[in-house]
Amino acid sequence: KHYLCGYCAAFTNIAVTFPIQKVLFRQQLYGLKTKDAVHQLQKDGIRNLYRGILPPLMQKTTTLALMFGLYEDFSSLLHSHLSAPELLTRSMAAVLAGTTEAVLTPFERVQTLLQDYKHHDKFTNTYRAFKVLKVYGMREYYRGLVPILLRNGPSNALFFGLRGPIKQCLPEATSYSAHLVNDFICGGLLGAMLGFLFFPVNVVKTRMQAQIGGEFQSFSKVFVKIWLERDRKLIHLFRGAHLNYHRSVLSWGIINATYEFLLKLL
Repeated sequence: KHYLCGYCAAFTNIAVTFPIQKVLFRQQLYGLKTKDAVHQLQKDGIRNLYRGILPPLMQKTTTLALMFGLYEDFSSLLHSHLSAPELLTRSMAAVLAGTTEAVLTPFERVQTLLQDYKHHDKFTNTYRAFKVLKVYGMREYYRGLVPILLRNGPSNALFFGLRGPIKQCLPEATSYSAHLVNDFICGGLLGAMLGFLFFPVNVVKTRMQAQIGGEFQSFSKVFVKIWLERDRKLIHLFRGAHLNYHRSVLSWGIINATYEFLLKLL
C-alpha cells in the first residue's frame, strides 16, 4: 500500500504543479528572471504548456512509489538484520531508496529536453526524444546521474528523518481535517527546505541534461562553468530558488498530505 499511496500522491502533485515547474526549469537552465521565464512560456502558447508532462508523470509516480515503498521495505529489512539504532537503519533505508530511484534518470533526462524551447523542433514527443537519444547509446540516457545521486540519497534521509519531529512540533490535531493540514504543512516545510538546500545541485543537473551528445563533463567542471557564467555570485546561482521554494511548499504539501490520507484509507 505504501507503493500505491506514493504513486497516487505523485500523480496529484504533477497534475497541479507542472506549469510552475516549467517556469522554474527555464530559470535554472538560462538564469532568467521569473517574469522573463513566464513571458517565454506565454510565447510558446497554451499548446506547449503541458508539453513534456509524460516523462515526469511516469518518472515521479514511479519514483515516489519507490521512495515510500522501498523506504518501508528497506527499513524493515535492515531493522530485522542489524542491531544498529533505529535512526541509523532508517537513514540507511532512505539513502538506499533514493539511490534506487536513480534508475529512472532517463525520464528526468527526457523531461529536460522536452521543456527546453531550443529542442521544440527536434523532439515532438516523449517517444521521439527516447528514440533520438538511443543513437548516442545507453550512457546518454543517464547524463546527469551524478547530481541526481548527490541529491536523492541525502534529501531522502533528511525528509524521512525530520518528518516525524516537525509534525510533533505542530499544534496537536484533534480532527481528521486537522491531521490533513498538519501533514500538508509538514511536507511543505520539508520540501521547501530541501529544495532550497539542493537547488545548486539541480541547476548543474539541468545544465548537464540539456546537452545532447559530446563530452560527458564532470559535476565539478559544469558547476565551475555555471559559476563563472553567473559572475561568481551565489545569488545568481540561486536564480529561481524563490519560485522553487513556493512550488516545493505546494508540491510536497500535496504529496505528504495525499500520501498520509490514502494510507489511512487503505
